[in-house]
Amino acid sequence: MKPNRTKTKLREGGVALGSSMQQFGSTEVPRIYAIAGFDFCFIDCEHGIFDLETTRALIQASLERDITPIVRVGDLQYALVARALDAGAQGIIYPRVESPELLAQALSWTRFPPAGVRGYGLSGPQLDYQKWSFAEAVEHANTHTLVVVQFETRVAMERREELLAVPGIDVAMIGPADLSISLGVPGDFENPKLVDTVLAFMESCRGHGVLPGIQVRALPLAKKWIDRGMRFVGCGSEHGHLLEKAVETMAGLAAAVGGLK
Repeated sequence: MKPNRTKTKLREGGVALGSSMQQFGSTEVPRIYAIAGFDFCFIDCEHGIFDLETTRALIQASLERDITPIVRVGDLQYALVARALDAGAQGIIYPRVESPELLAQALSWTRFPPAGVRGYGLSGPQLDYQKWSFAEAVEHANTHTLVVVQFETRVAMERREELLAVPGIDVAMIGPADLSISLGVPGDFENPKLVDTVLAFMESCRGHGVLPGIQVRALPLAKKWIDRGMRFVGCGSEHGHLLEKAVETMAGLAAAVGGLK
């Protein structure tokens, strides 16, 4: 079992940077992300297309390259969380959170007793085939599992003080796409209504000792939110990066060909 480099970086006051995976289940993607220098790989099992076996392969590829594998589960269900963690995930992202009671229950699934109610299912592959005692494995997992809660709706924002007060949240992450829709400004990510809502949310995070985060689609927006104080920032996706670079390359090639005329 390995330390969670992203959680360590956050605890030391740094800004953790990552990118998501949704469509291409290749284990080469986490390797590329690691070489690029990302802290975490956001493996999306809510909107992504991955089954558990593919998810496990992506987690293992991430661990081998010392990039933190964080899985967004499709729903707040114990089985989804437990299986992702047992597959080796070092963090869980909870989507569409609005209920403090359900959130408290969901957070308990990420930690072994007495801190939570996670069932013990770790075996050789998860323990790197090393001789960890039950007590050592439990302590390590409880210490190094990162818990990220997404705030994506008007209701979540209205209840943010109650939600952020639930013990056990490491990062509270904005989902700007759904939030923009919920606020009536779909896709307008620099609309003052959205920006002011997120800034007020960040102030609430500071009051509760929870780190603020966000997942965005483009670099310029990521830079703005880093400047505004976000500490956990995901930018883009594997298919988006590929398309962006392909378009850039083709434009350069077309310009070169045009210059020969």
